[in-house]
Amino acid sequence: MGILAAARLQLGQSLRHALQSLDASSLGIVLVEDVTGVVAGTLTDGDIRRAILKGATLDAPVDDHLQRQFLSVGPDASRAEVLDLMHSRWFSQIPILDAARRVVGIHTLHEILGGAPRPNWVVVMAGGRGERLRPLTDALPKPMIPVAGRPILERIVMHLVRYGIRRIFLAVNYRADVIEQHFGDGSSFGCGIEYLREDVPLGTGGALSLLPSGAGHPLLVLNGDLLTQFDVDALLDFHVRGGFRATIGVHEYAHTIPFGVIQCDGDRVVEIREKPTQSWQTNSGIYVLDPDLVLRIPGGVPYAMPALIEDCLARTEAVGAFAVDEDWIDIGRPAELERARGKDRQ
Repeated sequence: MGILAAARLQLGQSLRHALQSLDASSLGIVLVEDVTGVVAGTLTDGDIRRAILKGATLDAPVDDHLQRQFLSVGPDASRAEVLDLMHSRWFSQIPILDAARRVVGIHTLHEILGGAPRPNWVVVMAGGRGERLRPLTDALPKPMIPVAGRPILERIVMHLVRYGIRRIFLAVNYRADVIEQHFGDGSSFGCGIEYLREDVPLGTGGALSLLPSGAGHPLLVLNGDLLTQFDVDALLDFHVRGGFRATIGVHEYAHTIPFGVIQCDGDRVVEIREKPTQSWQTNSGIYVLDPDLVLRIPGGVPYAMPALIEDCLARTEAVGAFAVDEDWIDIGRPAELERARGKDRQ
């Protein structure tokens, strides 16, 4: 997450200096420090207007007009936590202070919600029931299972928005009402959310046949039960730069055999390897597709994303493999869900 430089003044400086700092920074807030660098309070243009209405001149010191009881966060506060505070308190800026209450930076709503919008559409497959996670999924669709108090699907949406994604389609089926009530039109999350409603479960790719026409850029498609911080920009750029028709996000899976492995030639031992580890590149459930590939997906019937990839390979079309090196957990199994919750508590 980016941390922006804050506009700063010292106690004793004038309201005029505060206005000049506000105008120069465009952040909408000034942090006022004492001589030791500790933040004594904040000042906004609204505070200055109120001071002038009460008779203060622009040459008056800022000291008597500060907000000395103000909201701040520490450097380790997550983007989700900061966004929650902004939404609950209707703030557009929150200062970042260290343990000694000295300035580290400032979070702004614009910075939290992402930079320049990307034109790419994203489809998140969120229709699964999650049989292996029952009874948790008896009342909740799998993507709405919370990790550290926040639904996994919400984490995905906020991650996408951070990278400038502004149009997101959620493919829904089981308990779609829970998802739609939580996200609405997406405006409170900094994006537009539309729903691809599956009358019957359509598998990991069939819902793409429900997309409207008009996608002019590669589509990002991902499963709605992933806890990951993959680099959206790097993936989309990799796809375009490589000239691929489809790209799969791949994640390395390693397995250590808990025994010594013996290789024999007949009845003679020729090699012994103690607890060897093997690794494979596995499908992470994250894809990028050229938009016209959607036309190959049959409507109204279940269809798996790997089938589309196999079709591309059969046509000798280029398929890329993008390494997802960041943390990646598929919470579809109880053990993985517990691992995700345990990791989040660390």
